[in-house]
Amino acid sequence: MSKLFNLIQKIGHPFTSFIIMLGAMFNLLLKILSGIPYCIRNPYLIVKELFFSGVLSIVIISVSGWFVGMVLALQGYNTLQRFGSVSILGSLVALSLLRELGPVLSAILFASRAGSGMTAGIGLMKTTEQLDAMQVMSINPVNRVLAPKFFAGILAVPILTLLFNTAGILGGYFVGVILLGLNEGSFWSQMQDSVTFNSDIMNSIIKAFIFGISVSLLAVFHGLNSKPSAEGVSSATTKTVVHSALAILALDFILTAFMF
Repeated sequence: MSKLFNLIQKIGHPFTSFIIMLGAMFNLLLKILSGIPYCIRNPYLIVKELFFSGVLSIVIISVSGWFVGMVLALQGYNTLQRFGSVSILGSLVALSLLRELGPVLSAILFASRAGSGMTAGIGLMKTTEQLDAMQVMSINPVNRVLAPKFFAGILAVPILTLLFNTAGILGGYFVGVILLGLNEGSFWSQMQDSVTFNSDIMNSIIKAFIFGISVSLLAVFHGLNSKPSAEGVSSATTKTVVHSALAILALDFILTAFMF
């Protein structure tokens, strides 16, 4: 009987820990949302974090989008050529980027570059007791530190996704039209006929917005709950990247099932 009880305990412990973590994250989200008036009165905090998380990520997002678009065009051209449908290459590249690859890869890159930085920054402030010092000075660390990072992440991911999509389409144009000799008018006209603003572009932005919420919330949560040591901060940074990637892929499946 004791062995059965231990087995059930081992199986149920990860599940209960996950539920407890979700509850703690929701509690933190409510605290962050209560800091909206403070962020409105001090917009420079969000602008500062937006520069760190968004502007400094432009290069990696643009370069990654460019090469992803080039690979899509190259693979798509070789496949469509077998069926005599090379003219729809523009539609293939644009829809693949807008519906799936753009939001997902942008959010994962954001989590790897900016999300880990958020976690490390908050964890370091906790290790050096800066957050405790703020509380002693009657400054709410959630409003001053966590909320600006969270809202900056929400704003940055959709903008970076649009940039990723644009760079990817230009990369596909470079390979398809300039290198492989596809007709330029056919490339753009097929893309314009197949891509719609409401069902493709807006859904891409909505996906990116939701991904931004999940990545930013995970980043500030793991940073705030990290152990006050170098090893603890390193572990929290790893958790942010891994959990963000899993959350993005799971949310992508759910959102795709409802959107398309």
